Amino acid sequence: MTPIQPRTLGTCYYPEHWDRSIWEDDAQRMVEAGLSWVRIGEFAWSRIEPRESEFHWDWLDDAIEILGRAGLKVVLGTPTATPPKWVLNKYPDMLAIDAQGQPRKFGSRRHYCFSHLPYRAEAGRITRDLAERYGSNNFIHAWQTDNEYGCHDTVVSYSDAARSGFQNWLAARYGDITALNKAWGNVFWSMEYDDFSEIDLPNLTVTEPGHIHQLDFMRYSSDMVVAFNKVQTDILRGHTDAPLIHNYMGRIVEFDHFGVGADLDIASWDSYPIGFLSDRLEASDAHKQHFLRQGDPDFQAFHHDLYRAVGRGRMWIMEQQPGPVNWAPYNPAPLDGMARLWAWEAFAHGAETVCYFRWRQAPFAQEQMHAGLLHPDSTDAPALSEARQVANEIKAMPDPKTAKGDVAIIFDYASAWAWFAQPQGADFDYFRLVFDMYRALRRAGQNVDILPPDAPSLDGYSAVFAPGLMTIPDGLRKILQSTETPIILGPRTDTKDINLTIPTPMGPNVEGLDVTVRITESIPPTAKFDLKGGGTARHWFEHITGDAETYIETIDNQPVLVGSSGLFYLGAWLDEAGFDRVIQMFVTPHKMPAGVRVRDTDTHRFWFNYNPHSVTIDGNEIPTAGVIWQKL
Repeated sequence: MTPIQPRTLGTCYYPEHWDRSIWEDDAQRMVEAGLSWVRIGEFAWSRIEPRESEFHWDWLDDAIEILGRAGLKVVLGTPTATPPKWVLNKYPDMLAIDAQGQPRKFGSRRHYCFSHLPYRAEAGRITRDLAERYGSNNFIHAWQTDNEYGCHDTVVSYSDAARSGFQNWLAARYGDITALNKAWGNVFWSMEYDDFSEIDLPNLTVTEPGHIHQLDFMRYSSDMVVAFNKVQTDILRGHTDAPLIHNYMGRIVEFDHFGVGADLDIASWDSYPIGFLSDRLEASDAHKQHFLRQGDPDFQAFHHDLYRAVGRGRMWIMEQQPGPVNWAPYNPAPLDGMARLWAWEAFAHGAETVCYFRWRQAPFAQEQMHAGLLHPDSTDAPALSEARQVANEIKAMPDPKTAKGDVAIIFDYASAWAWFAQPQGADFDYFRLVFDMYRALRRAGQNVDILPPDAPSLDGYSAVFAPGLMTIPDGLRKILQSTETPIILGPRTDTKDINLTIPTPMGPNVEGLDVTVRITESIPPTAKFDLKGGGTARHWFEHITGDAETYIETIDNQPVLVGSSGLFYLGAWLDEAGFDRVIQMFVTPHKMPAGVRVRDTDTHRFWFNYNPHSVTIDGNEIPTAGVIWQKL
């Protein structure tokens, strides 16, 4: 079992942005505000090494010393997300190339291709330089690798380095070109190859490329992220015993976070609820207006639960939004109380540390409109008082472990790639499907765990949901036969093999569940299938046959939810009313007011009010943008 860690707060600091004369005052103010952690260094390569092999360590030595002596624990980031211009001059072909064949140029950040081996070596070299200097430094209590893998659509690159790397990866995967041609179905449209060196990348084709060609390229691209990260973790492990962390992002599915997380100790993520509401969420205008200054009630919680799984029980928030951001289409300020609510929600979902981004708002460059805990003139910004309040509340609150969920959802990055390669419908999106299921479980007042597809057990839950799994892994297939937990598969689960081919017999092929998907329909927004008893199917509908008992059907008697012996198959993407009906078959729902969510630890129950007005639940009033808790 993961040891219980005390809850703590922190912030992200950039000493290289500020005059040396204010560092001591900043450090003291952080401590006085109740902060324990400070992350530094993740963008500082040009100040550490302004020219190749010319190192300027003094300023970083001083910063670490000042912060540490003030009583702060330092998280030191490797600066590989922002290679300086001299690195690009040395390796002009290290830039990622977009799908239109254009370079992702220098002038912002993340300007590298994961497949470029000389840059990977350069990243390893600067990591080693940092590790050798600071690996035994007593003020450094954790390390962060790089920054926000995948941000700005930077996982997939169509560079020459990616092409040659992909060809080598395919040769290792398939062994000979005949096996690849068969797996890819290249007899179709005369696409057969004679050698791996003939295979190009799946962009700029006349029409869609082969689906498995696209899927394999996404598998390869994910492997490159894992390999890039592992170079750094292997080096750091040789110089420090401090935990290693990466800060993931919201709704990034282009690489396997479980694969990256296997080489790390803690999963963290960067939580920007209001920015994500505007930038990364399908929702009605009315929904976005209602939660304009609070963020969506489920988006943050989903990622807390996901990254708790990626971190094998250990999760942080490395960057927490404190005020307006600069990067979303629109950037309103949070309601008073949200910086507190977001922190406590993260803690209730298992976060050990919440770090606000950033300490002081920058008065220059791309992020100058991104709020911090201080204004650019060093006066207190609104969120600082809320951070102080949380710090004081932490002192009075024990440090319990997040309770095991009532229910679980299986999340599979490879399935997200598969349905990107073969969506079969303009609005079919794996993340969106899983998130709709998660929302429904939260509306029912359920505590949700998110599990990887290779989870060793599904026992102990009221139900486990597996929407959209392209193929059921062998280990999971065995568990389905032994667990007593009800398992709800689908829609679009186990209907393809690992080569994205329709299997024979047609799927899903789950022992004990007599059901076959014969026809699939993707449904435009103007169409729907009405269900008997309420609710509709939208986006996606499957025509299923078999002897499994029907539990939900359309008004024209087409089965939608069928099952037998504790195994169930859902053959449609449902609306809220439809998903609510499914969930009520397997759990006892708790009536939740709209916009209110709940999460249990092993000692307390927390309620979170995302509404712009107060709400009463179980006789307790939750103020606007408020959080309350009670002992269980």
